[in-house]
Amino acid sequence: MALATREDLIHDYNQFIGSIDDAAQDSGRAYGGVVRSGKGKLVEHLAEQIVKIAWDEVNGNPNRLSLGDRRTFKVKIQPDYIGTLHPEVRRAILRDEESYFYRTQVDKHVFIDGDFAVGIECKAFTENAMLKRILIDYRLLKTLFPNLICCLLQLESQLGGQYSQPLSVPQFGSKSTHTLMSYFPEVDLNILTLLEGDRKVDRPIHKAEFRKELKIEVLNHAINQFAELLRPFV
Repeated sequence: MALATREDLIHDYNQFIGSIDDAAQDSGRAYGGVVRSGKGKLVEHLAEQIVKIAWDEVNGNPNRLSLGDRRTFKVKIQPDYIGTLHPEVRRAILRDEESYFYRTQVDKHVFIDGDFAVGIECKAFTENAMLKRILIDYRLLKTLFPNLICCLLQLESQLGGQYSQPLSVPQFGSKSTHTLMSYFPEVDLNILTLLEGDRKVDRPIHKAEFRKELKIEVLNHAINQFAELLRPFV
């Protein structure tokens, strides 16, 4: 299959954002659920294509790259924790310790040469309560994959700061977001935003009057950021 172009991605975004409102109203299903699900799939699609373009632009061999693996990863119970428990509880866990685990994943897993190299959480928008969950998921994954590159790709930002200004360099971020991330030092989270301007609850972008443009310069910026993350693997 031919590599998508930047213009293809803008077309895909415009086609989706211009049709999801009518599609949701005509679906016979819960309107909000259709919109949320559709936006999530859109961001995952954009993420996958952006990675493929970025990998191509750093001269990566496409046969080394894989993004289709959606497996969950088992994070085992911590031995130190078991040691703090009531003796009877501890003995019960130790008798069946292998069954004590938590399954975790993110939205897109980027494998290079069969190794999990980059994780991408894909969001229509992110606010700080959601960011806490993302940081925890990455913290768990980093116990299994210490060198994993952690990314958040969002259409819009509700994090505050400059995250809604994707071309702002450097990204000063917001006070609350930086505070949260300071508690997860092992998770060096790369936050990439595709649409300019803060997300407003009462101005949903799937409504024609509030629609936002996916600008070529912002898309280029996101591709360049992923290219720099992927370059060391070439």
